[in-house]
Amino acid sequence: MSETAAIRFDESDAHALLRMPLPRLLARARGLADDHWGTVVTFSPKVFLPVTNLCRNRCDYCAFRRSPDDPGAWTMSPEEITRTLARASELGCIEALLCLGDTPETAFSSYRRLLASWGFESTAHYLRWAGEEALRHGLIAHTNAGILSEEELRLIRPVNASMGLMLESVSDRLCEPGQVHHRAPDKRPAVRIAMTERAGRLRIPFTSGLLIGIGETLEETIDTISAIADLHRRFGHIQEVIVQNFRAHAGTRSATSEEPTADHFLRVIALARCLLPAEISLQAPPNLLPCSLGELVAAGINDLGGISPMTPDYINPGHAWPHLGRLEAELGAMGRQLRARLPVYPRFVSSEWLDEPVRSAIGRADTKRWASGQVALEEHP
Repeated sequence: MSETAAIRFDESDAHALLRMPLPRLLARARGLADDHWGTVVTFSPKVFLPVTNLCRNRCDYCAFRRSPDDPGAWTMSPEEITRTLARASELGCIEALLCLGDTPETAFSSYRRLLASWGFESTAHYLRWAGEEALRHGLIAHTNAGILSEEELRLIRPVNASMGLMLESVSDRLCEPGQVHHRAPDKRPAVRIAMTERAGRLRIPFTSGLLIGIGETLEETIDTISAIADLHRRFGHIQEVIVQNFRAHAGTRSATSEEPTADHFLRVIALARCLLPAEISLQAPPNLLPCSLGELVAAGINDLGGISPMTPDYINPGHAWPHLGRLEAELGAMGRQLRARLPVYPRFVSSEWLDEPVRSAIGRADTKRWASGQVALEEHP
């Protein structure tokens, strides 16, 4: 065990960590990451299926959400989902990321009618079918569908390896008038914490995360990290935490807002690594970075999240995925290895956490196609 990794931290240490000079904090975080995760940096070879961009929330920074009559509004048809999954299978993708806006049927009657015309009584039933379709094509679903009830979670759990919901921030202040979440009822911290608790009680491997630079203070960021750590201590189901930096998008209310600095972003990553349990994977999206890949690794991340050979980042369409070959070369120069992973981490691959169809699909997953030197790395744009 390294000297820096020998000491674990908890919330009582948070203010001391906040005062720590950044180079020293980064060294602490990197030591902790190396001690548990070693020199391997992982990613998930995925296909991104934006099932619908209809959403009842109106977050000030979001360029993804639409109402039915807005330009660019879409809902993927069953035929489009099947066609996309088939192509993703040909390209060696493993994860099928099902992503959509929050509770669209509660806001849009035209969307409810569209689902009914396809034979689905709700979004959850459509997601259940999409998860089954992913398994049929040899892919494994990870669903990020916003707020789901216990009944909805139970419905789609059997066809998913994992699910996710960005906690973003536990600051109620950000929900007040004039703040970024004021028009987003599903971004209330209590609502998102309750959803994460439901997933824990149902033994669903889960991804959470922070969104940095939307008006939160560092103290509020500590509160968010602490809330995620507490949820994991209670249920043991948090498999990874994403630290995502706000990027300004034209046409949104936050288009002219200042983006977080590299130093601030790196400090939050390091704080998360120091305060979260060691077994929680720490991830940052490599297409949104305000810093270099080397700085990101030095701050304590061990995972780069999903990267797709065929679909863009629909949430951040102006930011392309990095070329896997270049990532591999950069990491190799740092003494690190880039490796593909499944959309669920090894400690969750058991009957306690996953239903048999998903466990069988995991047994068939061919991550070797994405290993160093394989054709998929070379062909990725």
